Amino acid sequence: MADRSRNRRNGEDRPPFEPAGPGRPEGRIRALAILEEILKYTPQNDPRMGLLELLYEQLLADERQLREAQEMIRQFNETYEKLTAPANRIGTFLGSPQDGIAYIAVGDAEYYANVDPNLDIKKLKVGTRVKINEAFAVIGDIGYHPEGPIVKIAEVLPDGRLRIAMDAQMVSSRIVLRSSDLSEKALKVGDEVRLDPTMRVAIEHFQKSEIRGYFLEKIPEIPWEKIGGQEEAIRLIRDTIERPLLYPELYKKFGKRSLKGILLYGPPGCGKTLIGKATAYNLTQAYRERTGRDVREYFMLINGPQLLNMWLGETERFIREIFAAARERAKEGYLVFIFIDEADALLRVRSSGRYLNIANTVVPQFAAEMDGLVSLENVVVMLTSNRPDYIDPAILRPERIDRKVKVGRPNRDASRDIFAIYLNESVPLDPKTVQEYGGVEQARRALVEQAADYLFRKDRETAFLEVALKSGRRETLYWSDLVSGALIMSAVERAKDMAIRRCIEKGTDQEGVSLEDLKEAIRQEYKESEIFPKTDYLEDWLKLLDYDPEEVVEVRPVRGGRERRAGEMVV
Repeated sequence: MADRSRNRRNGEDRPPFEPAGPGRPEGRIRALAILEEILKYTPQNDPRMGLLELLYEQLLADERQLREAQEMIRQFNETYEKLTAPANRIGTFLGSPQDGIAYIAVGDAEYYANVDPNLDIKKLKVGTRVKINEAFAVIGDIGYHPEGPIVKIAEVLPDGRLRIAMDAQMVSSRIVLRSSDLSEKALKVGDEVRLDPTMRVAIEHFQKSEIRGYFLEKIPEIPWEKIGGQEEAIRLIRDTIERPLLYPELYKKFGKRSLKGILLYGPPGCGKTLIGKATAYNLTQAYRERTGRDVREYFMLINGPQLLNMWLGETERFIREIFAAARERAKEGYLVFIFIDEADALLRVRSSGRYLNIANTVVPQFAAEMDGLVSLENVVVMLTSNRPDYIDPAILRPERIDRKVKVGRPNRDASRDIFAIYLNESVPLDPKTVQEYGGVEQARRALVEQAADYLFRKDRETAFLEVALKSGRRETLYWSDLVSGALIMSAVERAKDMAIRRCIEKGTDQEGVSLEDLKEAIRQEYKESEIFPKTDYLEDWLKLLDYDPEEVVEVRPVRGGRERRAGEMVV
């Protein structure tokens, strides 16, 4: 009896009557309860007491095992029901036409489905995934799909829907809805969005990233005075680009439209890129002063060869993106400059051969984009090239590229101006030179003059190249015939390096640039400069020469003060 009392104290006391339940279709009286009542009225000295207590313990153990078996059966039934229950379908919520009804898409099919009353339909978002039972009723919300294709927006429709491009050429397109999270978002053409797997709803926005290689956030201050030796080119640019923007009413009176494109051509290193940046800076400054508005420039610096891509259609896509960005910025009030360096690599003359040439598709795409700029007055396209004869004539025709400006090599006066720009007052000069000429400014002017004289002398040392023409005439070119602003800048930088080296060797900071430094720097430039080709291939040299390529027969470099032997001629 003590054990029975202990069992009851340990919580094993159970009611004498068990209600119906799993495995007990009808209620029943517990045998243990009956036995406990018998034991309660049986005297302790009854000889049957020991058998009754053994029976009690056995019934207690049997009941415990029964409960464990019932629990195992319950778990088995629960698992069986889960494993044999039909799977829930996953659909995409597209809206709610009326209270309690959901418009959903399951695969390619669409349904009007009932919604579980326990689910708040107002909290469901367009584009989110929902669980659907066998009866196609919505029974749960599981959020946006984490995956999906990323596409570009081709058009934002007035009602908020989006036309998205299905291919790089934007030939194939599709209309999609916006998700609830994108319903109020400002989306633009060219932005990227992620679609749900059913391709019906745009559920995530990726703002169009600026192509950083194409865009200089801030143009350096380059007034026209900092460009030496290109007065004629600068005058033509100001006449053709600057004035139509500054005096539109006057040009309208005469029936003249603003020009859209200009080609800067000439040998490398003569300032074509610098002129392009200076045009953006000076034109913006003049336009700001003229209109009184805070106008900003948007200078897109594009290297032609970098746009070329081996995959079909990618180069054309880059071109579309560039012009799309230009039009967008122009509508925002920017002065937009599309500057394409080495345009001959991108816009080569098209081939009529049987094999596919990338220019056959790139040139028409570029021409179409140029034609699309007609209605915009604040977009200027500038191309540069060392070989304009390689550019397709369709690009260079009027109303696309209206002006061709030659950026030639500087003459002696222009070279002196360029030397003066780089040998400015911030450059320390040799103390002996300063003492010799009686002052810093006098010494600076003397160095500029003598450096220009040294560069433009014509003797055996400066003979650099011999050119044979179709007319039978041979001409010898000297250092001065191949000079450029880039070469002069590099020579001055070399001279600074020499002065710095002397300061380090002598342990003083009183050294400066001398005439001997400049002479030695000029000699080294023509001896090892990267400006000149390292091969004897004629095409490489024709990029540097100010000759009509059709008139040149051969080029004979002159090395070390002597001409090459006949067998060393360039062909």
